[in-house]
Amino acid sequence: MGKARLALSAALLGLTLPLVPVIIWAFTPAWPWPDLWPRQMDLRAWAYLLSPAAGIGRAALTSVTLALAVTLTCAVIGLPAGIGLGRYRFPGRAAVEILILLPLLVPPMAWSVGVHYAFIRLGLADSLAGVWLGHLVPTLPYMIRAVAAAAATSSVRAEEVGRTLGATPWQVFRHITLPRLAPALLSGSILVFLVSLSQYLLTLFLGGGAVLTLPMVLLPFLTGTDRALAAALSLVFCGVGILVLWLMESLVKGSEVAL
Repeated sequence: MGKARLALSAALLGLTLPLVPVIIWAFTPAWPWPDLWPRQMDLRAWAYLLSPAAGIGRAALTSVTLALAVTLTCAVIGLPAGIGLGRYRFPGRAAVEILILLPLLVPPMAWSVGVHYAFIRLGLADSLAGVWLGHLVPTLPYMIRAVAAAAATSSVRAEEVGRTLGATPWQVFRHITLPRLAPALLSGSILVFLVSLSQYLLTLFLGGGAVLTLPMVLLPFLTGTDRALAAALSLVFCGVGILVLWLMESLVKGSEVAL
């Protein structure tokens, strides 16, 4: 137990330590080398981010709404697809798995251009609906693989017993299948949400600048010279993701208890 706690503490330290300079930079206008601590602290960056001119609230709302919509869509599509791939053997199954993983194997720039061209012809370019559909391409494989891995190792005996006792297919799915796959569904949802939330190139291509998300706002600050604004916006970006993920996990755990 002591070694496990030590390893966990080391892992948490390794994850949080890189954020310390970012937190400090968010509250200082300058931090010249070789000073170990800034000579001046202020809230200039936060005052700008909280002002209506920055548009951070609208970008954050768009990012979260888009990522949640993508996550919900991936769950609806990925749950039956993952169960089918995980439990059943059929001709062409290997080819289907390769096709599902192709968006993760092919460089994003290549298929982003293709998706953008197709969406222009379909009238979906420069729209929130187009960005939503486009985000499904790199996120759906994570959901399907997570559910498929859990379904492949989950026994179907309990489901067979439920059907033998007269349960309807929906009752078997709700009370037996779904609770067993809920951890995999949660893991896949977290991955999907984070991938969708951090999409910049795909959002830029498909949204054409009309769909403003947090990565679209963040990148100009990162490439600029104002490190305080970049650091403050980075913390906002991390905070939004952590908050939504915590709410998602709480809702899933609550639904498991209800089931």
